[in-house]
Amino acid sequence: MTRRAIVPPATIGMLGGGQLGRYALMAAATMGYRTIVLDPDPSAPAGVVANEHLVAPFDDPAALRRLSFDCDVVTTEFENPPAAALDELAATVLVAPAPAAVRIAQDRIAEKAFLVDNGFPVGRYSTLSDAVEPEIDPSLVDGGAIVKTARLGYDGKGQCSATGVAGTLAAWAQLGGVACVVEERLILQTELSVIVARTSDGRIEAWPVAENLHVDGILDLTVVPAAVSRKLADRAVGLAMAIADALDYVGVLAVELFVVDDQLLVNELAPRPHNSGHWTLDACMTSQFEQQVRAVCGLGLGSTAMTAPSVAMVNLLGDLWSGGSPDWSVVLADPNAKLHLYGKSEARPGRKMGHLTVTSEVGPAAAARALELRSAVVR
Repeated sequence: MTRRAIVPPATIGMLGGGQLGRYALMAAATMGYRTIVLDPDPSAPAGVVANEHLVAPFDDPAALRRLSFDCDVVTTEFENPPAAALDELAATVLVAPAPAAVRIAQDRIAEKAFLVDNGFPVGRYSTLSDAVEPEIDPSLVDGGAIVKTARLGYDGKGQCSATGVAGTLAAWAQLGGVACVVEERLILQTELSVIVARTSDGRIEAWPVAENLHVDGILDLTVVPAAVSRKLADRAVGLAMAIADALDYVGVLAVELFVVDDQLLVNELAPRPHNSGHWTLDACMTSQFEQQVRAVCGLGLGSTAMTAPSVAMVNLLGDLWSGGSPDWSVVLADPNAKLHLYGKSEARPGRKMGHLTVTSEVGPAAAARALELRSAVVR
């Protein structure tokens, strides 16, 4: 459905105050929008850059009324806002992406069902219900499996490795016996992600395919363009666009993919800008964050062309602070490196505190330099 574009100085509301929201609201402010963020954390990174920070729970009635009265559109920077809160907002103000799309992406069981029902390729899996005595196919788990909670898991949280039926049941119990998906352990050639932006009238753009390396379930390194064939990259982009169309999605959507035996399998969807797209801030005509604003406001989508031949991004986790504040001078002295710190008040192991990007003529050189710089900042 075509709708009137929302232009500055209109007000954009944001559910969630993390670093993804921070960058999106910074982009919005640059474009001339007013912004309001709702997040219960008084020190939320996005709250610092918003015109107004509502410090309240995501389902707080008064805060939701403020957003519905004051905002021209409300979006989100994480996949787990209460679905009822999104529905309440959508009754009186434009919400993008739509609550129905977020509801699918925030529940792994619903997400798998959506993908299968629409003919998208996924790995073998089964579900464990919190209300039904489970039956597990031994052929799914005897070679190893990953048990993941249906809701609220991210960055390696809410999941356990297991082998065999007994091990799978033990992992399920360790996760609290809640609803879970059980995924067959796959031998991966690599992991990819495709980030797309789509407007309400079906205009769609994708960034170049990213190749990702995870450590302990947390994204560690992203290199763009991915070291895969042009044919596979085109298939990955086409798959991501088809998923966005099937969801009737509005906003920025990340599609995480596995490459197994030269075939693509969909791993997960993220209904928001994505960690593997942070490089777009420094090596692209239009960042994923500006594009989020453009998409949800119904504007023309910006060019996704790269401004450097290759780029690598590494995450900066709280572990780097274990010996004191890192020495950022070596990063800031490199003309091809960019440092991003999120302004979080407390550094904890595994917590994403920032990232750095390095541009280069070739991907391996960019990745090697990014990893080298990260190691050099440790005191």
